[in-house]
Amino acid sequence: MRNFINSFMSNDSAFGRTMTKIGIIICANLMFVLFSMPVVTIGASYVALYHVMLKTLRGNTGLNPFKEFWIGFKSNFKQATIAWVIFALLFAFGYYNAGICRQATGFINYLQYGIYALGIVAVIIMIYLFPTMAAFANTIPNLIRNGLYFAFHKPWWLVVNLFFHVFPLYLTYSDPQMMPLYAFCWFFFGFGAITMLTSRLLIKDFSKYLPLVDDDGDFILTEDGEKIMPGSPEEKAYFAGEGMNTGGRSMTEDEILEEMKKLDM
Repeated sequence: MRNFINSFMSNDSAFGRTMTKIGIIICANLMFVLFSMPVVTIGASYVALYHVMLKTLRGNTGLNPFKEFWIGFKSNFKQATIAWVIFALLFAFGYYNAGICRQATGFINYLQYGIYALGIVAVIIMIYLFPTMAAFANTIPNLIRNGLYFAFHKPWWLVVNLFFHVFPLYLTYSDPQMMPLYAFCWFFFGFGAITMLTSRLLIKDFSKYLPLVDDDGDFILTEDGEKIMPGSPEEKAYFAGEGMNTGGRSMTEDEILEEMKKLDM
């Protein structure tokens, strides 16, 4: 019985891994709330939150969420802040003009629907830009383009992703009596849970363009210290070498013959 309990509660068990991820979500969420208080830093905090979740899903479940959040925040601060300020100004401008159009009559009144359509496009770009920024280093225009590729590469996941982001906010503001409960959820795990779900939707597509990592989330390197990319000759050499217990390097002809002798081939 004691062995069963110990194995069940260990960090390597399914229960232990789940509880570890929940702890990471809560800690990273608290960091997000704290770092978003100046408002202008919301973009950088959002990218840092994705940085933690993506790194967790890529195998590093033993990471320090506070340290990783700071790394993600610091390394993406400039780009994320610029993008967030631009989005905030666009949404404010669109909200103001949509209000004017609603009060007008005739053709101008119909312009509000065009503003709403542009607002939806802006929301899609923002939802995909920040995780893309957390995963890849590039210019903002290229990150937007890559984010749109990931958004429409699998359009059915786009609908699910929009639901994750929009429905909780709608639920929060549509029921004032439950606002304290919703505020509690957002403060402790709401933002982290949404970014974790979004990261799960994106991680498979992202991994095709990211360096390989081992089970601990560390980069797999060549003998020259270079990162190994998916589909590269180095990847084939690494896995061929790993299968023959060569520590991830390519085998020489003599080593192959020696292994064949051991296997009586």
